[in-house]
Amino acid sequence: MITNTENPVLRVAPAAPAEAAAHFRASLVFHADVSDVAAALAADGDPGFVVLDSRSTESWDQGHIPGAVHLPTALIPEQAEQLLDKSVPVVTYCWGPGCNGATRAALALAELGYRVKEMLGGFEYWAREGFEYETWQGRERRPADPLTAPVEGDCGC
Repeated sequence: MITNTENPVLRVAPAAPAEAAAHFRASLVFHADVSDVAAALAADGDPGFVVLDSRSTESWDQGHIPGAVHLPTALIPEQAEQLLDKSVPVVTYCWGPGCNGATRAALALAELGYRVKEMLGGFEYWAREGFEYETWQGRERRPADPLTAPVEGDCGC
């Protein structure tokens, strides 16, 4: 039997339930996932937020979420007020989990007074989960990657 001092998972004990609940609640204040963003955008009516793609124009041209606002992170301080309404929450995204561009964009927007969340997974997981995206050639969709999303139905998360 492995003791807690030998077990790499339990070497540092889990937080007390109340502390864990506070931590995970706080995480949800700052993050949204691809599936939840897609579901909110697909529902009839106003989703109550705007999606912001913080990547370069070249990246935007490769593909972006339909209806997203394109505003590269470096241009946020000078252009955000022309493109975004401070009363509407913003959900930022960039390439994917290996990129912190959406985090930098969210920080820049928050410092300007916007309410903001970061979309976990970014454009990579949007495409990998089989959601429609746009390029300069029109709309496209890839089959869902079974390693990131159920091929049929929803994940039940």
